[in-house]
Amino acid sequence: MKLLIVSDSHGDDQILQTLVEHYEGQVDALIHCGDSELSWTDPLRSHFIIVQGNMDFDQDFPLQETTTIADQKILVVHGHRYGVNFGLEQLSLLAQEQAANLVFYGHTHQLACVVDQGRLFLNPGSISQPRGRFVSLKGTYAIVGVADGQIQVQYYQRNLQPVPGLKLTFQQKEH
Repeated sequence: MKLLIVSDSHGDDQILQTLVEHYEGQVDALIHCGDSELSWTDPLRSHFIIVQGNMDFDQDFPLQETTTIADQKILVVHGHRYGVNFGLEQLSLLAQEQAANLVFYGHTHQLACVVDQGRLFLNPGSISQPRGRFVSLKGTYAIVGVADGQIQVQYYQRNLQPVPGLKLTFQQKEH
């Protein structure tokens, strides 16, 4: 199973279109963790599993999305309602409640990836307005693959090229 995770595009529809054109059919799902600033009726929106961020004012977007793809229970939120700027405790409790083993979030505009209690928590960073240590990359997204008991994470830049040194592999616990 392979997933593309993107977040915080903030009205940069062109990069979302580029991702759709490049990856659709190559990944099992395109996931957007909020602050797309798309409208619910925008045709581009239909290509993504997508949630509402704090800058998405169309109330048709769900605040969270839980789905199962290839036996992987996936939770998608923006993160602003779960205090992700201050830690993952609240998000971890939600993931536990939802029995999710892959958790994707945005909001901080900073990429992050950790496994805690057998769950992958991943922030792809902002594709359009990055902050923090990796701001010089000018925007990131992630490809997450799960196969043979392993989770592989590769971060990419806007130019669709992998970021050297930002490829991670984790052993997946039985779920």
